[in-house]
Amino acid sequence: MSDAQSPPEGDTEAHDDHSHDGPGYATPQAAIEESEREMTAYVMGLYVGTDVDASDFLAVVDLDPESDTYSEIVDRIDMPNRGDELHHFGWNACSSSCHMDGLERRHLVIPGQRSSRIHIVDTKDRRNPEITKVIEPEEVFEHDLSAPHTVHCIPDGEILISMLGDADGDLPGGFLELNDDFEVTGRWEPPGEIEMNYDYWYQPRQNVMLSTEWAAPKTYYPGFDLEDVENGKYGQKLHFWDWEAGTVEQTIDLGEDGLIPLEARFLHTPESTHGFVGAALSSNIIHFAEDDGEYYAEPVIEFEDREHEDWDIPVPALTTDILISMDDRYLFGSNWIHGEVWMYDISDPSNPRKADSISIGGLFGDIQAVQGRDLAAGPQMLQLSLDGERLYWTSSLFSSWDNQFFPEIAENGSVMLKADVNPRKGTLNLDEDFLVDFGDCEPGPARAHEIRWPDGDCTSDVWQ
Repeated sequence: MSDAQSPPEGDTEAHDDHSHDGPGYATPQAAIEESEREMTAYVMGLYVGTDVDASDFLAVVDLDPESDTYSEIVDRIDMPNRGDELHHFGWNACSSSCHMDGLERRHLVIPGQRSSRIHIVDTKDRRNPEITKVIEPEEVFEHDLSAPHTVHCIPDGEILISMLGDADGDLPGGFLELNDDFEVTGRWEPPGEIEMNYDYWYQPRQNVMLSTEWAAPKTYYPGFDLEDVENGKYGQKLHFWDWEAGTVEQTIDLGEDGLIPLEARFLHTPESTHGFVGAALSSNIIHFAEDDGEYYAEPVIEFEDREHEDWDIPVPALTTDILISMDDRYLFGSNWIHGEVWMYDISDPSNPRKADSISIGGLFGDIQAVQGRDLAAGPQMLQLSLDGERLYWTSSLFSSWDNQFFPEIAENGSVMLKADVNPRKGTLNLDEDFLVDFGDCEPGPARAHEIRWPDGDCTSDVWQ
């Protein structure tokens, strides 16, 4: 069904009258109106690629501005093994499961990118979560999959994880499914539907899922090599799936406009087929939508390469993360190498309009320190408050890529920062009183990566 045949975007009346007994919120607007300010953040902390011989951890960060421990790590859960490279993680349930009586948004599913180990963390006590189960790599390898990445809940309580490689770290990747008891049930899709994999997002009312591409784990694990791009070892395609059948219905090759398409975001309203993908190496934002039964994709935001005295080639912005505000009004993103966090008005998704940005960190940022703390890399992983008024970010990308482009992260750790957002005026203002310094962690400086809120967030909640 095309958007022309769909109800107007934002019209959620058809969804409002269902029984809402489970987790999450009935609609995106309900998430804005009914949620309370985020008081706790769960943040990945990791030691892979540093000189610190310790396991990665889940950090619990205090975000209550009235608290004596505001912007501090108040608890941490150390993983039982070393070398996991915790990366992206997600909830066992989200707003797409809000019809499921008795299901709780309570357990975090935390994969290790390098180990293929999957940790289940119970957050019933939000400030003192605990590991309750570990799925060992051998259970994953049995299904010829490895390198878990994106975790999304499936509406009926199952969990789907994108996997970037086969059991040997080569291609193809695929998807691993867990049941609501956190048991591996097998592959979600027929093997061979795709070669490369990375992020994904599904829009169940449209019966569509979108997946993107990075590379084989063996390609990106050691670091970035431009020759691998020239040899076709990095992705440039978008795959649109039949959500119910688990099969690819359409593939769009983005060419040079879409080298290394990473984060995928549909608009939150379930009636829409519009969304965006950040093409990291091309430093483009790709807009996609459905028209008369087919999807199209085109660049709508382009960040120009810049000259730098220490580089032999023009420096790409490296757009590594994007997110959409819960009201579908703004698109936020990060240019990790250049050093910029930005927001665009996407009221007209086909024609984004720049609203504001902060030049910070990276090679070109105007701000290179906060509270006297040197920043090194630019903004990377983003998270936005449900009301759209506070944007947070961390600065570590991936251990070997950090060490290649910003080795100071391994030496000094990375940071978590915050900007105040005025959605009415479309402005960003750095909050210089907020700093979570992962360089102060024991037993040594750590990297900080993805961020989650206990009550759901803009990068994990889906509606049906």
